[in-house]
Amino acid sequence: MSEFWLISAPGDKENVQALERMNTVTSKSNLSRNTKFAIPDFKVGTLDSLVGLSDELGKLDAFAESLIKRMAQSVVDVMEDSEGKVQENLLANGGLKEKMKCLKLDLTSFVTHFEWDMAKYPVKQPLVSVVDTVAKQLVQIDADLKSRTATYNALKTALENLERRSTGNLFTRTLSDIVSKEDFVLDSEYLVTLLVIVPKASYSQWQKTYESLSDMVVPRSTKLIAEDAEGGLFTVTLFRRVMDDFKTKARENKFMVREFYYDEKEIKKEREEMARLLSDKQQQYQNSCVALKKGSSIYRDHKVKGAPLGSPARLAAGQPDRERESEGEGEGPLLRWLKVNFSEAFIAWIHIKALRVFVESVLRYGLPVNFQAVLLQPHKKSATKRLREVLNSVFRHLDEVAAASTLDASVEIPGLQLSTQDYFPYVYFRIDLGLLD
Repeated sequence: MSEFWLISAPGDKENVQALERMNTVTSKSNLSRNTKFAIPDFKVGTLDSLVGLSDELGKLDAFAESLIKRMAQSVVDVMEDSEGKVQENLLANGGLKEKMKCLKLDLTSFVTHFEWDMAKYPVKQPLVSVVDTVAKQLVQIDADLKSRTATYNALKTALENLERRSTGNLFTRTLSDIVSKEDFVLDSEYLVTLLVIVPKASYSQWQKTYESLSDMVVPRSTKLIAEDAEGGLFTVTLFRRVMDDFKTKARENKFMVREFYYDEKEIKKEREEMARLLSDKQQQYQNSCVALKKGSSIYRDHKVKGAPLGSPARLAAGQPDRERESEGEGEGPLLRWLKVNFSEAFIAWIHIKALRVFVESVLRYGLPVNFQAVLLQPHKKSATKRLREVLNSVFRHLDEVAAASTLDASVEIPGLQLSTQDYFPYVYFRIDLGLLD
């Protein structure tokens, strides 16, 4: 299971023996794997300050969990076609032990081998300062995440919009990557070249009738320049003065004139915009996801004359560029940033859990500070009810009312502003590593 229970009980002889009984029962019944969870001694301050910190840490805990879940989802979004490898990128730094410093651990291993980071969060500082340090770190990561993902999503949306324009049918798609200057009569005061979409079944009819659809059509001026599954794109040249009449007659014969005027500057601008967007995504984000999905035909450098859109010849001509785009080397800065800062945020979250256990243990068990924290990993979902019963039985002496309330939801705990489902005789916090569930 990806779920952990972080609990604590007083550290006196009676409760140490209770913890040993818990370990024995849970081990024999194969309910959970239990490990000690080391939490350092902090500067406690006043009990009033601890009460305030308890509330603040609860909010910070929820914020941190939400943040790492959003970061995990961002990794999924950025990796696109490599979603099966997402978990390999959701790791945490190895920890403080010398032999583990250079390692990246899976999240379960990090939690079960947790050690407080004395360098990042000095325990000699007041507890309020430690919490403030963690909070500022998470707020900064959250702000950076919002900024970076907004930029990425804007770029991704622009690319998708251009892809839709380039992969539709001849009625809707851009023609910039299909036509060339040689297909048109340009800079003529009297002549104009139109583009006409002709259904495949009507090719013969078009060839026989296009010259007679209107006066002043240039003979033998039609040429097929591209096809899709539904029809072909033909050119035809005629005098400007009969253009409207030709369009009307063509429409009556189910030939659709596509409104398009060849503007070399605009076509160049559109191609450069696509190249820029692809380059930005390739250079700034994950290289292996730059290329749009296989089969995309966005602005390849080659021309297609008289060949169907999407035909083998057309695809082969564009294959090298697409392969270079889709087989990018390494990772872009966004994925690297996500991996590094996911680790930082996750580590901060587990430190928050440790802080919550410390604060709640002091508030629950009093001073001087003396408690033992234990991390339990239930072996399976069906065992959690039985595990809870064992814990309530072992630690019932700590709070008879709370123990009874876990069995009877109608029992109210005087003065407690929590749901009885969240309150137990022992300090308890849940850690759920199912970040993508």
